Amino acid sequence: MMGCQKKESTNKGEPIIGRSLSRNVRCSPRKVRMVVNLIRDKRAGDALNILKFTQRPSAVPFVERALKAAIASARDVSGEPEKLVIGEAIVDDAPMMKRMRPASMGRAVRVRKRNSHIFLALTQK
Repeated sequence: MMGCQKKESTNKGEPIIGRSLSRNVRCSPRKVRMVVNLIRDKRAGDALNILKFTQRPSAVPFVERALKAAIASARDVSGEPEKLVIGEAIVDDAPMMKRMRPASMGRAVRVRKRNSHIFLALTQK
């Protein structure tokens, strides 16, 4: 990943209060990005409600888990989790698993099982 876990401020210059990095999530980055785009720049409580009612398979097990981990790490720093805002949300490609499956006329076709890294950074407003 692009060194996101080492950053101390978001791209807008706001300080990061809580962060979460989920690595090698077994879901394709395109599917996870669809969910992450729904919650970007929203309050943490509102984002949890959006994820709760989102009908995407990657919403609850992957993105909600990462958001709850970021909120938990922010509680150690500040006592007011109601004011937390998702300042940065990045989904990157992870190393993919490559498998072979049989195809017609005796050939083999490569199947790429994609993984993703999810980075969420919380700021305070």
